[in-house]
Amino acid sequence: MFNKFLSRMVLVGLSGTVLLLAACADETEESKQEISPKEDAVETVSAEEKDPEVIGAHKNLNDAAVPLEMERKGSDVYIKMTSQITDIEIEKGYNYKAWTFNGEAPGPLVVVNEGDTIHFTLENLDPAIPHSMDFHAVHTAPDKGFADVMPNEEGTFTYQASKPGVFMYHCGTDPVLSHIANGMHGVIIVQPNDGYPTDDEVDREYAIIQNEWYRYNDLDDMTNGVPSQVVFSTKALDEGQPNTNGTVTAVKNEPLLAKVGDKVRLFVNNVGPNEVSSFHVVGTIFDDVYIDGNPANHMEGMQTVMLPASGGAVVEFTVKEEGVYPFVTHQFNHATKGAVGYIKVTADGKDDGSEVGGQ
Repeated sequence: MFNKFLSRMVLVGLSGTVLLLAACADETEESKQEISPKEDAVETVSAEEKDPEVIGAHKNLNDAAVPLEMERKGSDVYIKMTSQITDIEIEKGYNYKAWTFNGEAPGPLVVVNEGDTIHFTLENLDPAIPHSMDFHAVHTAPDKGFADVMPNEEGTFTYQASKPGVFMYHCGTDPVLSHIANGMHGVIIVQPNDGYPTDDEVDREYAIIQNEWYRYNDLDDMTNGVPSQVVFSTKALDEGQPNTNGTVTAVKNEPLLAKVGDKVRLFVNNVGPNEVSSFHVVGTIFDDVYIDGNPANHMEGMQTVMLPASGGAVVEFTVKEEGVYPFVTHQFNHATKGAVGYIKVTADGKDDGSEVGGQ
C-alpha cells in the first residue's frame, strides 16, 4: 500500500577480528523529566555518561550523512550503502560517535518486493576497521554473502528477498555486539506480492524502530550492563514523513499524524541488540497484527506485541478520538529511558501546532 519507496538494505558480516577500545572515565549522571500525556504517563530519565576512549583513527571523524543509493531494473534492485563514523546526539548535550550505515542510526530504511534480487554494495569509509552486512531477509552462506569489507574498500553481494516481512539488518563483523550497539543496525521491509488482507482499510503507514544505547564502545557494558537509553526512531516510508535517528526525543518532537477514524499501520522492528520490546499503543487495541510482517502470521485484538531482539511486526489500529496517543515498550523501565513516541490525532489529520507531552 505504500508508494514503493525502494530504499535501504544490506549485506555482509560474521568474520574478522576487530580492535575495540572500551570506554573509561568518571561517570556523570544527569536527569530530566518529560511527562507523557494521558494515562501510562512516564518520566524520561537521562543516561549515565562516560567520556569514551575512541579508536585513534575515529577521533576526528564525523562524516556527514549520505543518501541511500537505490535503483530498480525489473526485479533486480541495486543498493549501495556506506559504513561510516558519524556523531549522533542521543539526547541534548550527549553526542555519540556512532558507527553507522550512511550516517544514520538506525540506518536507512530499505523497501523491496518479495522475490526481488538484491545486488548490494557496501563502501567502507571507516579507515580503521572492517564492517559488513547481515541481512535477515535473505538466504545466503554467511561467510560469503555477509563477508567483511576492509577499510577504504567496497564489496558487492547478491541474494534474493524470498519472504515478505519486517526484517532487521546489521553489521556482522566480530565482535558483532560492538558493531550493533555502536549504531550499525537498521530495517528492511519486504512487501508481500499479494499485499496484506487489510490493505484496503489502511489510511496511514509509518515505520518505527526501537534500539538501545550503552556506554560508548564499552563491550563489557554492552555484554553485562543495562542500556543507558532505549529509544524509538521513525524512518520515512513516503515523502514528507519524518526520518529520524534513534534519540530520546525523536518521535516526541516530531509526532506521527493521523485523522480521527484512520486505521493506522505501523511497521515495527526491535533491533535490540539485547532487550525484548513489549510494543503497545496507549488508548487503542491492535485490530490486526502480522508477526514478523508476514501475512501468514495474522492475529487479531492484541493489546501488546512481544518483539524479541531483531523481531518485527506489522500492527494496525483505529484512532477514534482526537488527542495524543503515546506508543511505548511496556517494559516500563525502558520507557523511562526514552522509549516513548507520540501519534497526534486531529480532526483533519494535520498538525494543529499544539505542544505534545511538554516538548
